[in-house]
Amino acid sequence: MTTKYDQIIQRNSTFSFKYDARENIFGKSDVLPLWVADMDFAAPEAVRQALLERAAHPIYGYTMAPESLYESLIDWLRMRHAWEVQRESIMLCPGVVPSLHATILALTQANDAVIVQPPVYAPFLSAPKVTGRRLVLNPLKFEHGQYRFDLERLDRCGEEGARLLILCSPHNPVGRVWTEQELQALLEVCQRHSMTVLSDEIHADLTFPGIRHTPLAQLAQDKVNVISAVAPSKTFNIPGLGLSAMIVPRESDRVAIAQAFDLLHVIPGNPFSIVAFEAAYREGAVWLDELLSYLVATLDFVREYIQQHLPKIKLIEPEGTYLLWLDCREMGLSDTQLKHFFVHEAGLGLSPGIMFGEQGSGFMRVNIAVPRSVIAQALENIVAAEGARQDLP
Repeated sequence: MTTKYDQIIQRNSTFSFKYDARENIFGKSDVLPLWVADMDFAAPEAVRQALLERAAHPIYGYTMAPESLYESLIDWLRMRHAWEVQRESIMLCPGVVPSLHATILALTQANDAVIVQPPVYAPFLSAPKVTGRRLVLNPLKFEHGQYRFDLERLDRCGEEGARLLILCSPHNPVGRVWTEQELQALLEVCQRHSMTVLSDEIHADLTFPGIRHTPLAQLAQDKVNVISAVAPSKTFNIPGLGLSAMIVPRESDRVAIAQAFDLLHVIPGNPFSIVAFEAAYREGAVWLDELLSYLVATLDFVREYIQQHLPKIKLIEPEGTYLLWLDCREMGLSDTQLKHFFVHEAGLGLSPGIMFGEQGSGFMRVNIAVPRSVIAQALENIVAAEGARQDLP
């Protein structure tokens, strides 16, 4: 049965980074873009209507967030995650990546160690460096086709003085949704070494059936200082509007982070991001449930297709996000050759695994939040490109 998620929406010439930057990113403009993490689905009707109503007012001046916006986030976190958040702990921010930088600047000093766990979202790797901190890697362990925390190495990082850990939960790009037991074990290490955790939970709403996201701060209570980054952007496909939030329990941290943003006089919202944020959390639940059903069916399709037609590629089974992590190491290609294969032979724009750290070498990340016909075409392209390679003398 055809659904609204099967609709092809043309995004060329809309100044879309995903589409209109293909020439610069991949060296050609005709690849199927399955890379940057936004969806090719229309945002919820409630969000679009709220934007239209706000646009109808002819003045777009400096705008403050109403209390109802904060209430919408509090209600959403309670409803979807059984997480009770206090109003005073919420800070609005101009996006999750700026929040990473501001938090590092606020809570650490020059040359302090900041721990990240690759393979991981690329800004996690760059943020400590550009803020003048020392990047410390605690790579995930890849065992029996699944990624896990390396708690022993994390413990050593704490013994060596690291006091800030940046956590990706759910984890981009590997698709893990950390269990309560895993997170509890991580918190025990952090408590032992008085580590603060900055937990990026921007994909928290995008989990597959039978999988539950556990907010780290809910689990930590007051034993570990946990700052949580959340947003409607990934959940409801409004990342271009740029408004996010952080849940910051300690007042001293809120003051320090606010001062970091104030250095550049950065304001968090605008007339459109504010109304979209609230509308998404107030009225987006049904849309999200329908989206998740569609993504599950797409995942099932991809899994079966790869098993039947692409034996050299292994799908790392995801528990959340709309990003799939493909193990291509059996193809026997270097990272440069792998990128060339997908771009120039298969005509696909994917995210090379190596951009998420050297632990991503031989992997590729693919965004499946597109109409299923596009995914089918992409898979057929890979099969055809593989066949053409085998036919070479």
